[in-house]
Amino acid sequence: MRDKLIERILLLCAMSAVGTLALIALFIAREGLPVFVNHGVLNMIAGATWAPTKGQFGLLPMIAGSAMVTVGALLMGVPLGLACAVTLAELASKKWRRLLKPMIELLAGIPSVVYGFIGMELLVPFIREQAWLGGSGYSALAASILLAIMVLPTIIGISIDAIEAVPRAYRDGSYALGATQWQTIVGVVLPAARTGIVAGVILGMGRAVGETMAVIMVAGNSVLIPGSLLDPVRTLTANIALEMGYASGEHEQALFATGIVLFVVTLGLNALAGRARRTGHT
Repeated sequence: MRDKLIERILLLCAMSAVGTLALIALFIAREGLPVFVNHGVLNMIAGATWAPTKGQFGLLPMIAGSAMVTVGALLMGVPLGLACAVTLAELASKKWRRLLKPMIELLAGIPSVVYGFIGMELLVPFIREQAWLGGSGYSALAASILLAIMVLPTIIGISIDAIEAVPRAYRDGSYALGATQWQTIVGVVLPAARTGIVAGVILGMGRAVGETMAVIMVAGNSVLIPGSLLDPVRTLTANIALEMGYASGEHEQALFATGIVLFVVTLGLNALAGRARRTGHT
């Protein structure tokens, strides 16, 4: 009887999380869908002009900005994160692993506004003062570097778990065939842990897409389709955060529509990560 009661309480707690997610989705859809109906989904998604006072709500500059900083962050963060994961899981001694892994995990606990402040004080001036880079420093490049650091704990943590989950027999079999440690890592361990590593990368991508405060502080927030990494950009999240405070009417609905696009992208990335994990367990 007592076990049944505890089971039902836990089930209720789990269902409340699902219910909260459903309510959030319904609320965003109710507020944002009318503007999609009035202006057309394609016109808003592919529109290059964001001018709320003129009734133009093209989201393409923000979509392009989000895509550019996310891809930039992954290009920098994935190799570094994977290298750290391999080092900690396969090469480092237990002493160094116990020391370094918690330190890397601490990166996830630092508030994003702190990252943004460091980016404004150090990263943006550094980019601006480099003659071969140029520009104001507030750019997609600055946002990408900052996001690359912020996604590292996610990529490293999940990749370490995936690598450590590879059965010891795989390594022993490789060594028995005469392979070196590095050949075993590259040829056996990493392919066997591939699905977990991919899940970590996808979840890191979700973190990069959803980050707001740090990106606002270093990206420049210009509503233009960027031509290079040195151009200022505005992301989907920044668009909502910057304008929601004074928006009203159809402008406010357009910001909720921005949230719908962001919500769909985030759900898609989480679904891909879940599928990658399930594939790895089959």
